[in-house]
Amino acid sequence: MDTPTEALHRVFGYDSFRAGQQEIIDHVVGGGDALVLMPTGGGKSLCYQIPALVRPGVGVVISPLIALMQDQVDALRALGVRAGFLNSTQDFGERQLVEAEFLAGELDLLYLAPERLRVEATMRLLAKGDISVFAIDEAHCVSQWGHDFRPDYLALSELHERWPEVPRIALTATATPDTHAEISSRLGLDQARHFVASFDRPNIHYRITSKSEPKRQLLEFLRTEHPDESGIVYCLSRSSVDKIAEFLVDNGIAAVPYHAGLDARTRAAHQSRFLREDGLIVVATIAFGMGIDKPDVRFVAHLDLPKSVEGYYQETGRAGRDGLPATAWMAYGLQDVVQHRRMAMEGDDAHRRRQVLHLDAMLALCETVSCRRVMLLDYFGQKGSEPCGNCDTCQAAPESWDGTVPAQKVLSTVYRLARERRQKFGVGQVVDILLGKKTAKVLQHGHDTLTVFGVGADLGNAEWHGVVRQLLAQGLLAVEPDHGALVLTDDSAAVLRGQREVRLRRDTLRPARAKVAASPKTRAAAAELPAEAAPVFERLRAWRAGVAKEQGVPAYVIFHDATLREIASRAPSTLAELGTVNGVGENKLAKYGEQVLETLADAEG
Repeated sequence: MDTPTEALHRVFGYDSFRAGQQEIIDHVVGGGDALVLMPTGGGKSLCYQIPALVRPGVGVVISPLIALMQDQVDALRALGVRAGFLNSTQDFGERQLVEAEFLAGELDLLYLAPERLRVEATMRLLAKGDISVFAIDEAHCVSQWGHDFRPDYLALSELHERWPEVPRIALTATATPDTHAEISSRLGLDQARHFVASFDRPNIHYRITSKSEPKRQLLEFLRTEHPDESGIVYCLSRSSVDKIAEFLVDNGIAAVPYHAGLDARTRAAHQSRFLREDGLIVVATIAFGMGIDKPDVRFVAHLDLPKSVEGYYQETGRAGRDGLPATAWMAYGLQDVVQHRRMAMEGDDAHRRRQVLHLDAMLALCETVSCRRVMLLDYFGQKGSEPCGNCDTCQAAPESWDGTVPAQKVLSTVYRLARERRQKFGVGQVVDILLGKKTAKVLQHGHDTLTVFGVGADLGNAEWHGVVRQLLAQGLLAVEPDHGALVLTDDSAAVLRGQREVRLRRDTLRPARAKVAASPKTRAAAAELPAEAAPVFERLRAWRAGVAKEQGVPAYVIFHDATLREIASRAPSTLAELGTVNGVGENKLAKYGEQVLETLADAEG
């Protein structure tokens, strides 16, 4: 058997582990249980793949990512790893073949969907084989109060009861201290070693801008910062997904929709295109993205407010897995707050409390005048971080102002409608009253006779909407779930009596960044490549694209961009020299080595 370091070099083509990986791997190889919290792109997969290759038997990976299992297995097979999967997408013959390989010891890794473990036949199959390690991927799915709960994960504690001698490793990129504790308890990992890496993704630039014309804002963001680059745009509803995808296509940008309302074949086709094509954008609900291994996603954009910081962090983490600069961009506005406040009031008391806590944390991140990354890391229990210099609030510090008087005007209007007229109205009517607009609705209800009518002429319509948004975010106003009317909260009285100051963030409707001449990907590639190596790199990319298309796999399964850049820079002339490049393992060297050397020779000639 290889040592972990030998397996890393022979199979994956790397000489050393990333920070934290070796300690985790050595612990699991030695038979210990582990709970691993590590950010997306931090190298979690190696933490169970290496033990599966080093320990005798088959590594069994429990993963909810049915739609991606084929791609995961294809990527491993390209490395020479004997991998297979069992899930509901296979017919009887395909499952029978994989089961036979497992029983014959002809697999290194077997991927299973969690619901397969509820089938007794699967448990009997596993009992007949030799298992090296159980890996529970996306372990946050066991948390009932988390953002992505999967009921089938609750049964995974049975693995330890049936196979107490087999080490288990549970992994996730998204867990607050509370979710961390819940994973540990529900999976019976209280006695396991817990490894918590930094949640920081320093290559991601976080930016949240006030929503004015979201379609126009998105289009400007894509054209000025990420032209012809792959990315994901998240929307809350299926109809929004369809409309935004159509809008982008109409404006000459390659985009496809993805949501649960599309048939399974269409969803699979769109996901496959995204993984295999350069420069394609997927517009999606949160149904898309978990487990996506595409390394060159250059941006993740949100046109609607995520429900929680956990969801936001996981979704933005799908950008920049290759370590190159990437952007997490969001357009956020008043209607987002109103809609989420209403949604948070649905369900039983415990559910409402949890939803309100999630929403309050998300709103605090949006409205902060301090470093967004510091707030993100603090939320996940990583205290004491320094300002990052790579978010909008660090690069262009927002102005805060004393909004006590405007807040009193808004709250007073809501109060007088309720007290004097026994009426409740939404944001639009309240702002019209403040601005002194004699609309048909204002005149119909006699609101032009209220003492607050016209007292807000010092601010414009957009500014008043910003004030209301921030009052909602701070809990100084609330929204009735049934009709969306504004109502006062217990904290409103202190503001009305002048006992509490209200600080507000001054909105800026323009992006924090100026128009850039080159995309982050282009700038990073240019910075790392000598001038003479750039055309060689492009030749290698073209060769890789042809091979990937011929094999029907994503280009990164052949080689990552980082590997091609190193090849282009070093220009190896022999197989032995090529084998020293990071990311060129034995199997890929044997399979593609001669073709790479020929491509290099053609570039020189």
